[in-house]
Amino acid sequence: MRAGSARTLVATATLLLVAGLATPSGATPGVTGGAWPAANGNLLNTRVAVDSPITAATVDGLRVAWTYRLPGRARHGLEHTGSLVANPIVVDGVVYVQDIYSNVYALGLANGRLLWEHRFNEKLLSGPGPNGVAVSAGRVYGLTPRTAFALSARTGRVVWMDRHLLTTGEGTFGMQPAVADGRLYVASQYGLSRGGGVLMALRASDGAMLWRFHTTIRESPGVRAARAGSGGAWETPLVNPDGTVTYGIGNPYQSIGSAYAHPARQLYTDSAVTLEAATGHLVWYYQAVPNDFKDYDLQTSPVLARSRGREVVIASGKMGVVYALGARTGHLYWKTPVGQHNGHLGDSENALKHRPMPALPYSYLPGSLGGVLANLAVAGETVYVETLNLALSFTSTAQAVGVATAATHEGGDIEALDLATGKVEWKVAVKSLPLGAMTVVNDLVLTTLYDGRLLALSRATGRVVLDRSLPTSTNAPLAVAGPYVVVADGGPATGHRSSEGRPQVVALRVG
Repeated sequence: MRAGSARTLVATATLLLVAGLATPSGATPGVTGGAWPAANGNLLNTRVAVDSPITAATVDGLRVAWTYRLPGRARHGLEHTGSLVANPIVVDGVVYVQDIYSNVYALGLANGRLLWEHRFNEKLLSGPGPNGVAVSAGRVYGLTPRTAFALSARTGRVVWMDRHLLTTGEGTFGMQPAVADGRLYVASQYGLSRGGGVLMALRASDGAMLWRFHTTIRESPGVRAARAGSGGAWETPLVNPDGTVTYGIGNPYQSIGSAYAHPARQLYTDSAVTLEAATGHLVWYYQAVPNDFKDYDLQTSPVLARSRGREVVIASGKMGVVYALGARTGHLYWKTPVGQHNGHLGDSENALKHRPMPALPYSYLPGSLGGVLANLAVAGETVYVETLNLALSFTSTAQAVGVATAATHEGGDIEALDLATGKVEWKVAVKSLPLGAMTVVNDLVLTTLYDGRLLALSRATGRVVLDRSLPTSTNAPLAVAGPYVVVADGGPATGHRSSEGRPQVVALRVG
């Protein structure tokens, strides 16, 4: 990413069925009913809210119920990212959120009152975030760039902390983890030379390592090992009830010159990788873009869905394509380009076939800041996806994707695809970057825009039902819990009046 999370999009071009979730012991009671207990609402990553009164008929009644302001403004170097990039978690009337410096806050859902905070005040060692916590059985689990931890959900005190999980070259942590069946699933982001990103499962009770899986492999015929940063995962994995876990993997961080001079698949970059949850053994993988040189990634959280009697995994990333894969085998059922493209989607494969390199300067759309950066939602027979229509250009063969020149156009599309076929059902253009992740609640799909607006669209037609200004700008996913919409309003600088640079958690409520 980033390699790939939605939330760190502009800060850097190099740059995410509920099981095992219990009420935190001693948590302050809030409203009855409604929760957002996992990063994407549930362990299947469908981003579908339950038990909410928010509908097309009531959404116009959303009003700000409370705000909690973090100290200070978005700090230097994060003006375009903001201090809040993670998805809030809501369990038993408590909102848990982690900021870009790894600090964790617990707020009362009913009033926004600070219940506790645990400050790590970590420096950013790599691309910021997306960060975020997982909550289960009275504990709050999370990561700093080099550490995994568990806190008491009631007090915020440390239960366990492990600073020795990553070795030299294995990158840094930054994802929002998942927890289920006594296991905490985490991953590092872009490993450095000789390393590569690594996927892990930790024992939730004490942080002990259960297994590790490297997302880059040694050289073999047709497979070239990564030379710089490579692989890893940025967004929360899919935890399948069948005993597997699926991660979306980042790119190999190579230049266009390297891709054409030494073409190779570079497994398992730009891939969906499914492992046995208990052992970490590989079950299947699907590589969306072999020999990637555009910083594309297949980084979004994979989603498990059922259509026409078969289970499928829906995956996507910055290449701007949505893929439907067999949940048991990784078989490709369909793939659909979304957003804008300028005809260069197959150039990485062309390099593998030893075709001539495009002339410089070389522009491609979507660029490594475009395509699908925020997580998808799946409800019923429809996939909801948002894209960023941003092009990038190479000006030299040695130029890394992270320093490619960005285009000035800012905008994107929100689309609905048929889950069975991938056919586009409707498409709506938006004039600001859609970065809030797709979130389904009843007959609506919600998201936020980078310039500080909350959108609600009709699931049936894509018609905009609500366009509401937020206190400041945002590029973080939202949570829906009962009558509340909880937004991490991070305050990234956007050039719009709504951008105050004052990071805050905002809760809107109907009724």
